[in-house]
Amino acid sequence: AADPAVISPQDPTLLIGSSLTATCTVSADFHLRAEDLYWTLNGRRLPAASYAALGPTTLSVALAHLNGSKQQSGDNLVCHSRDGGILAGSCLYVGLPPEKPVNISCWSKNMKDLTCKWAPGTEGETFLHTNYTLKYKLRWYGRDNTCQEYHTAGPYSCHIPKDLALFTPYEIWVEASNRLGVAVSDVVMLDILDVVTTDPPSDVHVSRVGDLEDQLSVRWSSPPALKDFLFQAKYQIQYRVEDSSEWKVVDDVGNQTSCRLAGLRPGTVYFVQVRCNPFGIYGSKKAGIWSDWSNPTAASTPRSERAAGGCDPKGGEQNTTLRRELKQFFGWVKKHAYGCSNLSIKLYDQWRVWLQKSHKTRNQV
Repeated sequence: AADPAVISPQDPTLLIGSSLTATCTVSADFHLRAEDLYWTLNGRRLPAASYAALGPTTLSVALAHLNGSKQQSGDNLVCHSRDGGILAGSCLYVGLPPEKPVNISCWSKNMKDLTCKWAPGTEGETFLHTNYTLKYKLRWYGRDNTCQEYHTAGPYSCHIPKDLALFTPYEIWVEASNRLGVAVSDVVMLDILDVVTTDPPSDVHVSRVGDLEDQLSVRWSSPPALKDFLFQAKYQIQYRVEDSSEWKVVDDVGNQTSCRLAGLRPGTVYFVQVRCNPFGIYGSKKAGIWSDWSNPTAASTPRSERAAGGCDPKGGEQNTTLRRELKQFFGWVKKHAYGCSNLSIKLYDQWRVWLQKSHKTRNQV
């Protein structure tokens, strides 16, 4: 059977701000005239003032200064009969050509894969379905390859799971295309060894340091996936109290796998996380990429006051004095030694010797 009517142009693609005159011509078999027709756009009836009869069975509609399509599948322009029946439809694709993708960044998890993400230009919104394709090739030889696993790390990302070469730079770029054109990003060159990240450090343990009320000890293991590779690592610690969402970061942990946190609140639960930055893998000169943070590990500092035993009240007083003196000492350390790596137990021992001598001198006097 013949179609009831034909709309022209059919499914046009237009730039934002364009104007369009569309026509609906009814088949003679349906015995409808131009005055029996009306138009809708996305279900909303268009005003009769925008219509014009171009013949006994043809009705046009004029659309001026079109805005971007409300849906990427196109806006629905429909020609109806007087009783509301649908005679014909057309999709209007109104938008912008894609912009050049920018800010390409990539990382390799344990040197086994490569994930890249990008931004869709400065404006981003084209109002049209825009397809992004990540392409890559070895710099000096080889053919273009196309990434297949998209949206793995966000809406503008792609994951290359295997078959990557080491010690050879890659060229990587992104192509954006829609009904109005194509845009290609700048080419990024990288070596897999320069963009390695790892799993978070494993076996993170947080424990008390004896009865010291303002310290916790943190220990962890280096990422297991990279233990067999020649690399260096630096670590960061972040910690927060149980009733706060604000993390404090310790930056200068270096490549050690343990650290003491000082200057903490007594009798308080702390959550601690550690992350790793591998660098110098096989001699690479580039800075590594920080891993995700490890899962939070919790521990509490000792309380500052304890019930003194009935038999030895002086002992309780001495403990209180010692705690006060320790708090003074670690307060001094916190002001004058930044980070965990500068907190020396030898320094504490020397201070305790001096303190004992000072007590003896006062007692003799």
